Amino acid sequence: MLEANQLMVFYENMLALNNVSIRCEKNQIVGVFGANSAGKSTLMYTLSGIMEDIRKKEEMAGGERISVLGDIRYLGEDITGLKPSKRAKKGIVLCPERRRIFKECSVLDNLRIGGYLATSSQAKDTLAYIFKVFPALEKLQKRIGGFLSGGEQQMLAIGRALMAQPKLLLLDEPLLGLSPLIQAVLVRATKEIRDEKGISIIVTEQYARPVLPIVDYAFILENGTAVLEGTRDELMDNPDVRSAYFGI
Repeated sequence: MLEANQLMVFYENMLALNNVSIRCEKNQIVGVFGANSAGKSTLMYTLSGIMEDIRKKEEMAGGERISVLGDIRYLGEDITGLKPSKRAKKGIVLCPERRRIFKECSVLDNLRIGGYLATSSQAKDTLAYIFKVFPALEKLQKRIGGFLSGGEQQMLAIGRALMAQPKLLLLDEPLLGLSPLIQAVLVRATKEIRDEKGISIIVTEQYARPVLPIVDYAFILENGTAVLEGTRDELMDNPDVRSAYFGI
């Protein structure tokens, strides 16, 4: 479905991604695990195309020089130079780190904003599905986003991404700063979304343990480099990986 080959991202003279290759097949959940500053968000920005926007804005402002090398193919098409808006129309949708909802808008307005690519029928059906997966949001439709808890905001961020009709959903550290109880709710919802909607998912996390049970395949990033990859069983059988990333 998506295959990225030898991605390299430079911020001036700093190497943020170093020769990273990653793939996600149809109906897969792929994990990308690594410590802070391992390159997880840079990878997600690059896959979604947002890195191209950041690069151009920095260039126009005379700011930090950003270079992106490598190629990305999606459904057999080379999308390396494609704008993020066009990638979204093709079904690649990013749910960014730290929620980034519209805090001054209601839950319902946030979701409607996310549905700008959907037909009225799709928006209606997706909204009903979001309330099924995250029933807490249905009760909070009129609540202003800034008054939601961290877990509720993350549910809203994922719901907003679903409204954009993704075929490939990019979840950047969705469990960050949340309680184990809410983490379990979100992990279960992630699997449901894949199983029930057939949406492929790439999810990044610093700590792999909560997400590991639902991933089909995973990559380990260290200092911008993919140092290891394998199925969840293969990674669990590696004692160094278990100690460093799974806390066992």
